[in-house]
Amino acid sequence: MTNQELQVLVEEISLASFGRPFRHQAVFNGRLKTTGGRYHLQDHHLDFNPSLFAQVSAEVQRGIIVHELCHYHLHLTSRGYRHQDRDFKELLAATKGLRYAPRLAQASPLWHYRCRKCGQEYQRKRRLNTQKYRCGRCRGELIFIKKG
Repeated sequence: MTNQELQVLVEEISLASFGRPFRHQAVFNGRLKTTGGRYHLQDHHLDFNPSLFAQVSAEVQRGIIVHELCHYHLHLTSRGYRHQDRDFKELLAATKGLRYAPRLAQASPLWHYRCRKCGQEYQRKRRLNTQKYRCGRCRGELIFIKKG
């Protein structure tokens, strides 16, 4: 899906679900990693997570768009647009938007280490300084095995 297709989809969902036009910009933002989308209070544009949109169904995409449009329309009408506000919760339920974006499997590479003395294996998300750290079981020397 391109940014132009996303813009058209957001405008269509806004008219169908809220009966109000979406007059700002909707774009994909590759820096979003843990959230489905983001509403910007200053300029009212919407950002969406492209990797999440590529992995989920059209129904989940619609739910994420509706969630961000709830923030958008409530803020522009000076009503409670934050997650904890009653207006937001009621509008989200009425429009059948998603409360939370689905969690996807993290594809972060793991660093694998093994103790030279006892053979205990470790997997870490971050690289480990083998000169500084030792085995938690026997205090033996750790050796790097592989990444990934």
